[in-house]
Amino acid sequence: MKPILRGKWRLAAGVAYYRGRRHAQWLFGRTRLAREKSSQPLPYVHFSHQTILLRQLQHVEMWMQHNKVKNLRLATACLHGVIIRPGETFSYWKLIGKPTKRKGYVEGMLLSHGRVTAGIGGGLCQLSNLLYWMALHTPLTVTERHRHSYDVFPDANRTQPFGSGATCFYNYLDLQIENRTNQTFQLCVWLTDTHLVGEWRADMPPTRSYEMIEKEHAITPSIWGGYERSNQLWRNVYAQDGEWLEQQWLTENRAYLMYEPLLPKG
Repeated sequence: MKPILRGKWRLAAGVAYYRGRRHAQWLFGRTRLAREKSSQPLPYVHFSHQTILLRQLQHVEMWMQHNKVKNLRLATACLHGVIIRPGETFSYWKLIGKPTKRKGYVEGMLLSHGRVTAGIGGGLCQLSNLLYWMALHTPLTVTERHRHSYDVFPDANRTQPFGSGATCFYNYLDLQIENRTNQTFQLCVWLTDTHLVGEWRADMPPTRSYEMIEKEHAITPSIWGGYERSNQLWRNVYAQDGEWLEQQWLTENRAYLMYEPLLPKG
């Protein structure tokens, strides 16, 4: 279906409603949310990953990228060292809180209905993308994740499958990850001069490794004149000796294409 562009008052009312409902879930829900943090890292790294901080993107001014780095520095300080014990759930927004000017957040790049805009706290999707991708390489269970509704940039230099990220918007588009194992996990995340870096650590060594694969990838024309892109993400599970154990379905993605998919030769 063609994307629906709603009026500003309808959007504001919807945001207020869903934010209120999320606050009620935090107050009265039965989910055990992770809160404890430790400066001492747990001994075993289950998965680590890093993404570059500054990228030259078409139609995106570099000041937005530099402001994004300031926002990421504040957000990572809220998450670094958080402990997720068995039965607890990591909530991205519960730990970070609302990004505001008072807390030091500045205007960075936001994606709104497929358009690049500037907004307070912009750029934090890079952090939620990283955490989701890392969680897929651990025995942790992603219980809430929201896919990107628009595919804004072409695949130049893409190193991960389409749809392997997680969008975020305070506070109802959350990323939640539950620890259903019998071991304690810890998230470590920080910035270097050039990269956003993350690790999932645990108090016991890993017994499995994971390989992400893409299936049913397609770009199809829509009846309203645009294009839609879709795929499925699966993962192969291996024992530590390399023996293949099983293949698990992860998620299905669907997004509106915001660029021309049929490029001329050369």
